Amino acid sequence: MPEIRRIGGRIGAEVTGVDLSALDDATFGELRAALLVHKALVFRGQHLDDDGQTAFAGRFGPLTRAHPTVPSVAGQPDVLPVRGEEGIRSNRWHTDVTFVHAPPAVSTLRALTVPPYGGNTLIANAAAAYQDLPAELRAFADRLWAVHSNDYDYSVPRVNTDKALAYREVFTSTRYATAHPVVRVHPESGERGLFIGGFAGRIDGLSGGESRDVLRILQAYVTRPENILRVQWSPGDLVVFDNRITQHYAPDDYGDLPRELHRVTVAGTVPVGVDGKQSHIVSGDDAAHYTPAVA
Repeated sequence: MPEIRRIGGRIGAEVTGVDLSALDDATFGELRAALLVHKALVFRGQHLDDDGQTAFAGRFGPLTRAHPTVPSVAGQPDVLPVRGEEGIRSNRWHTDVTFVHAPPAVSTLRALTVPPYGGNTLIANAAAAYQDLPAELRAFADRLWAVHSNDYDYSVPRVNTDKALAYREVFTSTRYATAHPVVRVHPESGERGLFIGGFAGRIDGLSGGESRDVLRILQAYVTRPENILRVQWSPGDLVVFDNRITQHYAPDDYGDLPRELHRVTVAGTVPVGVDGKQSHIVSGDDAAHYTPAVA
C-alpha cells in the first residue's frame, strides 16, 4: 500500500511504497485521488526509462505528443526533453501549453541529469491562490478571459545565444492564441483556480497596459510562498502535477551545469469558466496533431 505523506502546507505530497512500473488498479486509483487533493505528487528513486514514464502517464488518460512545435526525444513522440541550456530555461511561471485549445490535464517530469546545487522545480497551487483573493477581486476575476499565446514573453530568450534564438524560432514556428477563462473550473474536483501564467498576454476587453496590471495582481497570489512546493531533484525521481490547477517554474540558479528532465503530458479537456463557457481559439488551429480529443 502506498504511503502518501503531505510535504507542503497547501500543495504537495511524497509517495513511498510503490513501484510505478508495476501498479495495480487499486493503487493507481489511490494515486489519482491523491493528485486531486495534493495537486503534485513526488516519487523518489523510481528510475523509469522513457517507456516506463510513458506507460505510467498513460494510466491517467490518452497522451499528447511531446509538444505542438518542439521536437520530441528521438524515437519517443510523446516525450519532451527539458534541457537546462543557457537562454532557454523555463524560469517563468507557467502552466504547460495553455496556448492551445485543450491544454494538458496532467504533466509528469522525470529527472535524468541534475546539477549538484539548484535546478529545483517550483509548483504553485492556483486553487489556493483563488481562495486567497479578496471577495471583490474573486468576483472580478470570475468574469475575465485571457488570451494565451506561444508568441509571447515566455518564449523570448533572456540570453540571445544562437541556440536560444533558434529555439524561439522553433517554439513559435506555428503561432497559437486561445482565449481561456481567468478562473477555470476543474473538470473533476469542481474547484476554481486562477488559469493564467506565462503564456497569458492580455485580458479580453482591456488594453495592453491594463492587462499587464491585472495579470500582475492576480499572478502575485499564485506565487505567494505559502502556495508553493519546491522539488529538489535526484536522478530517477518523478513528479506528477495537475496541470489544470497549478503553475510551475524552474529557477535559473545552476550556472552552466547540465540539467535534463523528460516530460510526458496527458491530454486534457477544453477549459470551462464559472459561467459555463468554454475556451475558444483566437488564431491558429486546434493542434489536433498534438493532442487527441478528450470528451
